[in-house]
Amino acid sequence: MASAKSSRSRASAPSGAHQANAGGGEQEAGVQLADKLKIFKTDKFDPDAYVQSKCQTMNEKEIRHLCNYLQDLKKASAEEMRKSVYANYAAFIRTSKEISDLEGELLSIKNLLGAQTGLIRGLAEGVNIDFLSAGSEGSTENDISNVEDREPSELEKWVEEFPDMLEVLLAERRVDEALDALDEAERLAAEAKQKQTLSTAELSSLQNAISDHRQKFADQLAEAACQSSTHGFELRAAAAALKRLGDGPRAHTLLLSAHDQRLQYNMQVIHPTNTSYGGAYTAALSQQVFSAIAQALNDSQAVFGDEYASELVIWSTMQAEAFAHLVKRHALASSAAAGGLRIAVECVQIAIGHCSLLEARWRLSLSSVLLKLFRPSVEQALDANLRRIEESTAALAAADDWVLTYPPTGARTSNRTSTVVLGVQPKLSSSAHRFYLMVQDFFEDVGPLLSMQLGGSSMDGLLKVFNSYISLLINALPSSMEETNLDGPVSKLVRIAETETQQLALLANASLLAEDLLPRAVMKLSPLYQSGVMEDPRKRGMERNARVPEQREWKRKLQRSVDRLRDSFCRQHALDLIFTEDGDTNLGADMYINMDMNSEEQEWAPSPIFQELYAKLNRMASIASDIFVGRERFATLLMMRLTETVVLWLSEDQSFWEDIEEGQRPLGPFGLQQFYLDMQFVILFGQGRFLSRHVHQVIVDIIERAMAAFSATGINPDSVLPSDDWFFDVAQETISRISGKARFGNGERESNSPTASISAQSISSVRSHGSS
Repeated sequence: MASAKSSRSRASAPSGAHQANAGGGEQEAGVQLADKLKIFKTDKFDPDAYVQSKCQTMNEKEIRHLCNYLQDLKKASAEEMRKSVYANYAAFIRTSKEISDLEGELLSIKNLLGAQTGLIRGLAEGVNIDFLSAGSEGSTENDISNVEDREPSELEKWVEEFPDMLEVLLAERRVDEALDALDEAERLAAEAKQKQTLSTAELSSLQNAISDHRQKFADQLAEAACQSSTHGFELRAAAAALKRLGDGPRAHTLLLSAHDQRLQYNMQVIHPTNTSYGGAYTAALSQQVFSAIAQALNDSQAVFGDEYASELVIWSTMQAEAFAHLVKRHALASSAAAGGLRIAVECVQIAIGHCSLLEARWRLSLSSVLLKLFRPSVEQALDANLRRIEESTAALAAADDWVLTYPPTGARTSNRTSTVVLGVQPKLSSSAHRFYLMVQDFFEDVGPLLSMQLGGSSMDGLLKVFNSYISLLINALPSSMEETNLDGPVSKLVRIAETETQQLALLANASLLAEDLLPRAVMKLSPLYQSGVMEDPRKRGMERNARVPEQREWKRKLQRSVDRLRDSFCRQHALDLIFTEDGDTNLGADMYINMDMNSEEQEWAPSPIFQELYAKLNRMASIASDIFVGRERFATLLMMRLTETVVLWLSEDQSFWEDIEEGQRPLGPFGLQQFYLDMQFVILFGQGRFLSRHVHQVIVDIIERAMAAFSATGINPDSVLPSDDWFFDVAQETISRISGKARFGNGERESNSPTASISAQSISSVRSHGSS
């Protein structure tokens, strides 16, 4: 039987397979399969010469590559043939049926013509005898007396006894002897016709008897094959006898029909209501169906060889489709609708398992037929399961107190996550713990589906669920201004995270899930993990290489969702700093412009908004050190992002700069000094902790812009600004007061302090930029 086994590999020329093409491997990779196989299709192709031409100068490694290359070509050719057959199935089935019907009609015409030929010859002989005997009545009487006196020959006796003998053999079901008798009669009839040892009437009678009994024998065999009690050896014998009678198409059709009838009879005792779950029903049904297909293949091969391979493929495909529809109706439909992914996976695994055994034995690919029909039900189960995760997480988030805890006692945790390897259990809030456990269960169920080329959208679906959870966390921020869009029946009600500790816990949930737990869980889907490599501690270093590009892209999408929560967090805290509860701004141009209108002596210190910014950053950094254990980089980037949000707001506030640069009252010396002090304060407290290089440059640009606005009044900024040491001392004094850390010695800077040196350099560089 021609192989229809699926193979998705595509051959590429191995190195050394052809020395002339040693540098053109990349070009040959694009050559079409038809071009690769062209050399093997020529009439003059000599396998020995081809191998000799390839292997004369090859070493063992190159010969092995050549063998692999030829094997890949063989698989690719088989795959192309399978695709071609399946692509033209409709026309192929119709043509096969028409050919079978035509063969049956031709056989009937042949038998009818044989009978008519014998009848015509008999009539012609009778007319000839009457004409010859009309001349002499005496001569005829003489001939009759001579015939009556002559003893019949052995052949004439056998011909006379043949009909009765065949009737006895047929009645006693002595099939082989009856077939031998018919073959012997055919041989004697041909010999008698050639040697004229029988009269025309006797020959015609013999041929008619052979034709009649052949048809009668065929009908009797067909009737026996249709009996439910006929199976095994008896069925094969009846089919073989029909084949010997010259009715092969009918014999094969009856063979498949008998197996189909027996399968339907055996399936009557399998009822879905008698089983506790769909897996048992699928297993029982699968056993019957694929056993029947295997037995039909075995009987057909034993009797007909590969003569009716195409009809076998068609019949087997029809049986597989009928089986798949039954499983969908009685097992998959209910479990898929209820989100019972594990039951759906088990049913599919059982069916594909039996199908794989059949493919391994007979090289008949039916898995693609089953997978195509199972796919809608499996995807429905996937969607329902993801929807259940989303709804359950939303319900828990509505009651979550946003307190980070270790996993509940007795809860199942993955022994392959990095946190467990390091001996540290993940600390999450209650909703995040539940979300992670449900994701673990989900991936354990989805893993087998991916190996069967199902469930390909599961990672995208889980990403959507994670985005929904992130939206819930954003809604938990106080006075969140983000317009979240939670599709479906998921409730937007969620408990508000009132304190900074609770709000940082929201970010801890998101970052730990996205950066560590979910990527580790998705590793269960990789072939390396499923093969057991990840269970070997010595091979855990292969984990990073095992991540396919799709999984890396998936992790980047998870991180973008976390960034959305982080930006909402920073924006909300920045707004709390910039605006009052009444909607007034704490960072307007008037706070700098009005300073020169006050005649009282100034007590110099950074503006309250920037002092509050530093206090908030310092306070959050202390909380984050306990929450983001082992993930300090995330906490640092979070603080930098908060500083950046405030600074960029100032940089992009058009009304602020319109008042500074084009307002009715210009920026005065005291206002410039206060603005310069505020910016130097941000640079000093943010150096190395809360300030990125990008934001540092933005501050430099802001200072230059303010100094340029002041220079427009005709006054040199350097003539009114104090020395750099003054700005450093005032800023450092405020930092020490807020942080609670005493300054060095009697309040002077330590000249050898790296921080002091860097800060002084930063102030000097900003001053020089502004002056220029």
